[in-house]
Amino acid sequence: MGTLRQKLSPLAQRRLDVFWGNRRAKWSLWIFSVLFFISMFANVIANDKPLIANQNGNWYFPVFKTYPETQFGGDFETEADYTDPYVIELIESDGWLLWPPIPYNYKTHISNLDKPAPSPPTAKNWLGTDDQARDVLARCIYGFRVSILFALGLTIGSSIIGIFIGAIQGYFGGKIDLIGQRFLEIWSGLPELYLLIIISSMITPNAWWLLLIMLFFSWTRLVDLVRAECLRVRNFEYVKAAKALGVSDGKIIIRHVLPNAMVATMTYMPFILAGAVSTLTALDFLGFGLPPGSASLGELVMQGKNNLHAPWLGLTAFCVLSLMLTLMVFIGEGVRDAFDPRLKV
Repeated sequence: MGTLRQKLSPLAQRRLDVFWGNRRAKWSLWIFSVLFFISMFANVIANDKPLIANQNGNWYFPVFKTYPETQFGGDFETEADYTDPYVIELIESDGWLLWPPIPYNYKTHISNLDKPAPSPPTAKNWLGTDDQARDVLARCIYGFRVSILFALGLTIGSSIIGIFIGAIQGYFGGKIDLIGQRFLEIWSGLPELYLLIIISSMITPNAWWLLLIMLFFSWTRLVDLVRAECLRVRNFEYVKAAKALGVSDGKIIIRHVLPNAMVATMTYMPFILAGAVSTLTALDFLGFGLPPGSASLGELVMQGKNNLHAPWLGLTAFCVLSLMLTLMVFIGEGVRDAFDPRLKV
């Protein structure tokens, strides 16, 4: 870590020190990183397929590979159902099974509940089950991963578009900037959530379609920041010198203008990430988000509203979303302070 730090510029070292000096941002980053790392291995942590199966000395890895039931001495050529007592008995008669810590997938229907679904938390279902007899903890782990990956994709895509358009407007100015600003005012004035609902109701929703639709409206948030920085930087002497030397506009924007604009952009990106999670949750809550049955925190919120007699559903959704968004906001504040030249270590 020390060797890597020495390779950084003095400015980058100062920013890093300011960020790590913010205890709230530092611990939020650690907690968020651990939770995100755990969610990336959701298939290994929560699954209705064994991690390892051993039968007659042969090793099988059902989580990573599909095996037919006949592989274990069954009757069907289709994939083995490892929740079936018959399949379990076939394997354990001459071997053993190693199950994940949570033996349920996000879509596993649990048929042997002690109480009707939604059932309260038990030793088998730590956060209970929803109204479709699915394990809530497993759905939270998968839903956390889906929300973060979706938000990251949306943040990266909207940042690329917003930075590009803002740089073009700010660098060239004149009519390009004037026309761009008028278009941006009209586009930003559109009711984003209503349009998302209308478009989502017209097509069969999936993660990629939803990401593309939301990308149409989310890119505007960075344009004004990048445009303002580029309008300021284009009048600096080194930019004018580069123009006088015949350097192309594209190279000037990439090498001299954008590095200055990225400071404001980096401080705003964590808040775009949190906003993307909130928008996805709202769409899923309204039924216009991810396809039915997907691991969705918004659907868990809707189930909490529809099943007030099962308070663990609403409380779980509230705690997961509150923790996720709070960590993102604290990290964003730390990044903002790190890029603030007025703050010192």
